[in-house]
Formats: sequence, C-alpha cells, structure tokens
Amino acid sequence: MPQLVKGGKFVFGWSVVGPGGEIVIPPDAFTEYGFVPGEAVVLFSASRTSGGFILARRKKVAESPMAPVLADLDDHPVVKKGWRTWAVANMGAGSIAVPPAMLAAFGVLPGGRVLAVRGSHMGLSMIRKGRIILEARKHDEIPSYPWNG
Repeated sequence: MPQLVKGGKFVFGWSVVGPGGEIVIPPDAFTEYGFVPGEAVVLFSASRTSGGFILARRKKVAESPMAPVLADLDDHPVVKKGWRTWAVANMGAGSIAVPPAMLAAFGVLPGGRVLAVRGSHMGLSMIRKGRIILEARKHDEIPSYPWNG
C-alpha cells in the first residue's frame, strides 16, 4: 500500500465508479476494515476538503457518538445532519453498489473515480478532491480498480 509522502496518508488505490454506482473496494481495504458481504454499511460525508464519503460498518457507527443517526437511516435512505450527508447501502463481495442519485449527494458520479485512503478507525475514506488527490495523481504505482460488471 503506497504512502504518498513521508508521514502522509496510505492509499489502497483508485476505484472507478461503474454506471450503476458500483465501486470496487480494494481487497486490502476490504480486509483491513472488516467488511462482510451482505452487511449493511453506512456512508457519510468525508471532509469538505476531500469530498467523497467514509464507508463504515454499521456496528462501528452504532458504537460511536454518531449512533443516533442510525435511527433516521432506518426510515430514510439519505439523511442530512448539519453539513454531513448519511446513507446506508449493502456491501457486496468486494464491492458496493450505491444508487447513482445517492452517490451524487456525496459529489461522486458514475464514470468518476475515488481514491481509497486509510482513514480513521471509523471507516475507509473514499475521496474525490483536494491535496491528497493532487499528490496521488503523481504516483503511477497506485493500483486502479475499475468496475468490470
């Protein structure tokens, strides 16, 4: 897993968003974050600087101060709380399929790509802009995971 700059973030790879909102989760990230096929996962806005979203196990969110949002997500597919957008989707076998309209709420569109970055203990960051993206574009060794459905 490449580290972009000394002391900087580790990245797992680029994921190209499929036409139906399918996103391959790099295998190392899938394992590191303990994702399970068929499990409901929570997406929530990444930082305003990086854009995109954080992908977290529902169990992890339930054990955090962010747990109250889960009740709202049981009733609505997308919830806005303050500046953050929240959504729920089901994890596939190494990928996630998020309806394009839901992905658009995170600024992510089919045909675009996101960079899978080791985030906090909370979840995997799937970012789309900012200085980390600018640095990552300089690194040809970062693997790409296109949707081949």
